Amino acid sequence: MVEHDDILSDAEREALARLVAPIAPKPVVLVVDDNRVNSEALSLYLKSRGIDCMTADGVQEAMFKLHYEPRIALVITDLRMEPKDGLDLIRYIRKSERAALSIIVVSGDTDVKEAVDVMHLGVVDFLLKPVDLGKLLELVKKELKIG
Repeated sequence: MVEHDDILSDAEREALARLVAPIAPKPVVLVVDDNRVNSEALSLYLKSRGIDCMTADGVQEAMFKLHYEPRIALVITDLRMEPKDGLDLIRYIRKSERAALSIIVVSGDTDVKEAVDVMHLGVVDFLLKPVDLGKLLELVKKELKIG
């Protein structure tokens, strides 16, 4: 029986491999805030910079999306939310199969002890509102390993 390995050149094999290789899914940022105006504004800003985003209106919705959307590569969360707060969400993530997920906290109302507690949970950074959008974009790009 004749071997057919020599039908394609190395360059043709390489080109064919690129065609059939699965495309890596684009990472998504999950923006969590119980104030829809805040989450939508932040999401629109990031989308305008070419970053895929989705929002969650609080901790419960965020937990649901984290469970069902594997492309989520970064969470940006507020701390002050009802009925559960951002600290609850961070603790949930750190105890889940997504424990290594990058998290950025944005908050307008906090104290030093709470900020220290949050940082001990391994968040990337803690930004105060109003958020410095340039700094946030820099952090997001670094965590997603893009541009």
